[in-house]
Amino acid sequence: MSTHDREPEPGPGGQSLDPTPQGAETKIPTEQEQPQPADAKDEHAAALDELQDRWRRALADIDNLRKRHARELERERADERARTAAALLPVVDNLELALAHAGSDPGAIVDGVKAVHEQAVDALRRLGFERHAETGVPFDPANHEVVGVAEAPDAEPGTVVQVIRPGYGDGGHQLRPAAVTVGKRQE
Repeated sequence: MSTHDREPEPGPGGQSLDPTPQGAETKIPTEQEQPQPADAKDEHAAALDELQDRWRRALADIDNLRKRHARELERERADERARTAAALLPVVDNLELALAHAGSDPGAIVDGVKAVHEQAVDALRRLGFERHAETGVPFDPANHEVVGVAEAPDAEPGTVVQVIRPGYGDGGHQLRPAAVTVGKRQE
């Protein structure tokens, strides 16, 4: 029995719930017969255009951000170079003064060089690179570079007995490790 052959069920009040008149055949439209409003295609194209526009704007924003970051990074690098050079200017000035006075009093040049050395070490300290030239401390591979091993009867094995070249800085902010000679066990 097809759906058209059976009687519609009565609803409340005895009326039929079937919206089609009795005896009329219900036809379901096929896809080709479905109405496609021209506005729907236009809406899809407009939505696609809007998404493409937003995508292009996002790409442009990212490119502008990258360029701005590169400019700011270069400006920061230039500022840092200028601060470093400014910290070293007094050292250069005092070296020039020491050289100018070297002819009049050759003995004074040693005192002048010592003062300039202290000033240079202080400039490095202010830049965040503390000088490390301690002896008698345990060897630390993060802060020391072994360039020799020596027998040292008065020092513990594995301790720094001589600093060949001082190190500057600590941990991840190190210009260079200290080159040291380490004491070994006496056999």
